[in-house]
Amino acid sequence: MLVNKANIATFFVNLKTTFNGALKGAPTQWQKIAMKIPSTGKSNDYGWLSNFPQMRKWIGEKVVKSLAAFKYSVENDDWEATIEVDRNDLEDDQTGIYAIQAKSAGESAAQLPDEIVSGLVSNAFTSLCYDGQYFFDTDHPVGNGVFSNKGTKALSIDTLAAAKASYGAARTQMGKVKDDDGRALNVTPNILLVPVALQDIANALMTSDRLEDGKVNIYKGTAEVVVDPRLTSDTAWFLLDTKKAITPFFYQERKAPHLVEQTDLNSDDVFTRKKFKYGAEARAAGGYGLWQLAYGSTGTEA
Repeated sequence: MLVNKANIATFFVNLKTTFNGALKGAPTQWQKIAMKIPSTGKSNDYGWLSNFPQMRKWIGEKVVKSLAAFKYSVENDDWEATIEVDRNDLEDDQTGIYAIQAKSAGESAAQLPDEIVSGLVSNAFTSLCYDGQYFFDTDHPVGNGVFSNKGTKALSIDTLAAAKASYGAARTQMGKVKDDDGRALNVTPNILLVPVALQDIANALMTSDRLEDGKVNIYKGTAEVVVDPRLTSDTAWFLLDTKKAITPFFYQERKAPHLVEQTDLNSDDVFTRKKFKYGAEARAAGGYGLWQLAYGSTGTEA
C-alpha cells in the first residue's frame, strides 16, 4: 500500500467500522443490576439519595422532606485503550492483525460499564455510600435506629434450614427495610448475583423442586440468577431489587466510548518511530445507589 493521506484515511475508516460493530454487538449484563446516569461535568452530586418522599394523607400543611446532610459525589475517570500501527505494516499490506485489535478494543469498550459495576459490587463491603457507611454494613442509620444489609452466611441448598438461614434470611431482611418515618419501602428482591464459583448452587436454588435434604424448595423461581465472572470473591453473594426508579448501583457516563486516531504523517511519532496510533477513549465512573435495595453476604460462615 502506498502510505499517503487518502490511503491512511481509508484504512482508519475501516478500523472504525470494525470497532463500532464490536462496540454495538458485544454482550453486556450490567444493565441487569445497575442504571445509567448521564454526567455533564467533572462529577455528579448524589446527596439527593438520602431522602425520597412517599405519599401521605394530606392533613393541614404539606410535610416537606429536607435532604439530610449527607455528601456523596462521584468524579468521572478517564479510560483508554491504545494501539500502535507500524508504517511498514501499511506499506507491506500486513494489516489484518489491526482489524482484530480494533474488534477487541470495541468489545472492551462496550464492556467498560460491566467492569465498573462489577468493581463496585466486589468492593461494596469496604466502600462508602451516600450515608457515610459501607454500602453493605450492619448499622445504616434509619430513623432513630440502624439497619443491616450485610450477612455472613454461605449460600446453601444442603437443607431447608440452611437455605432459610442464607437466602431466606436475606429476603426477609430486605422485606423489613423502612424509611425514616417507619413506613415499609416494599422491597422485593428479583436478582441473585453470584460469582462463577456459586453459579451451580444459585441455579439449583432457583430451579430445583427439592433441596439436597429432599424437602420442598420454597425459593424456586423467586429471583433471576446473574453470574458475574468479574466478581473477586468466590464466596460472597448478593440479593438485589432492581425494579425501582433507583437501582443499587449506577454507571455514570460523561463521554461514551469512541475511537480516536493519530494519523498525521508529520507527527513526531510517525517521523521518528514510524508509528500511527488509534484507540478507544471514554469518561465514566460508577457509584452506589440505594443500599436499601441490596443485601450482601460474605459467605464466610457455614
